[in-house]
Amino acid sequence: MKSPSATPNESPRRSFLKASAITGGALLADLDIARFAHAAGSDEVKIALVGCGGRGTGAAANSLGNTTHGNIRLIARADAFRDRLDSSCKTLETQFKQKVDVSEAGKFVGLDAYKGVLESEADTVLLVTPPGFRPMMFEAAVKAGKNVFMEKPVAVDAPGYRRVLAANAEAKRKGLVVAVGHHLRHATNHRNVIRLIHDGLIGELQYTRSYFNTSGIWNRARKDGMTEMQYQIHNWYHFIWLSGDHIVEQHVHGIDVCNWIAQGHPVEAVGMGGRQVRAERGVGEIFDHHAVQYTYANGVRSFSECRQIPKCWPSFSHHAHGSKGYVSFEGGNDNVTIFLKGKEPQRLKGGPDGHQTEWDDLLAGLRARQPYNEVDWAADSTMSALLGRMATYSGRLVTWDDAVKSELTYAPGQLAWDAEPKSRPGPDGIYPCAIPGVTKAF
Repeated sequence: MKSPSATPNESPRRSFLKASAITGGALLADLDIARFAHAAGSDEVKIALVGCGGRGTGAAANSLGNTTHGNIRLIARADAFRDRLDSSCKTLETQFKQKVDVSEAGKFVGLDAYKGVLESEADTVLLVTPPGFRPMMFEAAVKAGKNVFMEKPVAVDAPGYRRVLAANAEAKRKGLVVAVGHHLRHATNHRNVIRLIHDGLIGELQYTRSYFNTSGIWNRARKDGMTEMQYQIHNWYHFIWLSGDHIVEQHVHGIDVCNWIAQGHPVEAVGMGGRQVRAERGVGEIFDHHAVQYTYANGVRSFSECRQIPKCWPSFSHHAHGSKGYVSFEGGNDNVTIFLKGKEPQRLKGGPDGHQTEWDDLLAGLRARQPYNEVDWAADSTMSALLGRMATYSGRLVTWDDAVKSELTYAPGQLAWDAEPKSRPGPDGIYPCAIPGVTKAF
């Protein structure tokens, strides 16, 4: 599974144009060129935002503030909650006054608000809701013929993973541009040094390590009068059907980099994890620590850890070890250090923020009418994170094939404010969590 890596010293646009030929799966001749003839022959890009939280507002800011294509305009927005939509509107209108043109008719609120956006004149939609909604919304966006930027992860269970792959096959057939928010794939040092690793920089790859250890994540209190569904979506990170757990929602970054380095996905995983400090009233059901050992088809292993516990060792990093040395990548700032046997360490200072360059690359592709599709490897990285969660929740060795075939879903049977989620708090107000050796996790 080769990644769209740039060669050293290439400009972001030039490296993108070279990489896009292997990223999309659709040939230039197959593209529906009319899809990219914006605004009746102009080169204007009209975007719409679905999910107006912090990351959604940030992604919209990255799109509007790109260095590749100035003729871009935000014309529609959607969110489950009106207050979040209004806050996002205020932020973006203040920062990008000339590029934001959202009338009241272009604002949509509710669980089906994304449908209004898909009926708008936007040619590119940003899907930045809680990831549990991603497969449904991506499928609908492809059906509507929209280009898509969607945040990682792309699913929270195996049925969602398969649904995304099926929708992406249709996106390729239509020649749609689809980007996924794995910003490290667009970070200069990550991109260039991983290419060098593939060319033999550290010799034969022996194993990788990845860490996403932090002090914790926000927890939003229940507001008076909220239904259980409203509360869980309001506090989405802490529920499996919405976030996938932090090994999927957050640590997928490091897992993706390890897959990128190994040029494939793992074939099995074993692991352990649990909930040590978050077994409190009203916090949710996800684990606060996971440790997984992945094995790839060639026998290479990846040792993966993520933790959200205060006063513990913090690290957002990934490391590739080979027969000639090893490389350490810092995920937060793109700093890279190369340790080769018999040589002084080589330290590379981080370049531009990958959150911005991923949009520069995407819009360069739109403008150049180049095929661009990041879903295949991104979906496999999401599935790799799900494989790890299945291993930690169950306490068993889980194979890729068994994980991919899983029919287990945590989603409610109906999506409505008065519907009942599957997860409910106990009499003490504490949500139950998975129990290794007991819980069916795949």
